[in-house]
Amino acid sequence: MGSAEDDLEFLQQKQRVRNPLVPVGAFMTAGVLTAGLISFRRGNSQLGQTLMRARVVVQGATVALMVGTAYYYGGNPWKSH
Repeated sequence: MGSAEDDLEFLQQKQRVRNPLVPVGAFMTAGVLTAGLISFRRGNSQLGQTLMRARVVVQGATVALMVGTAYYYGGNPWKSH
């Protein structure tokens, strides 16, 4: 284990890169989820089920985008430091 100074130096060297598409994916997921819940409440269960499946696809794409961005910029998410 390193000292606190080593940890601080490591954090200063590595700047986080933020992908602007991740918040868009999060808002899309929330929007599709809301529409699906409203359609279920109104009794249109077939449309609600379709929207819930769409939510899973959008949510998966958002997670893949986050992992892909981290891997592309050198931060392997499966490798511990």
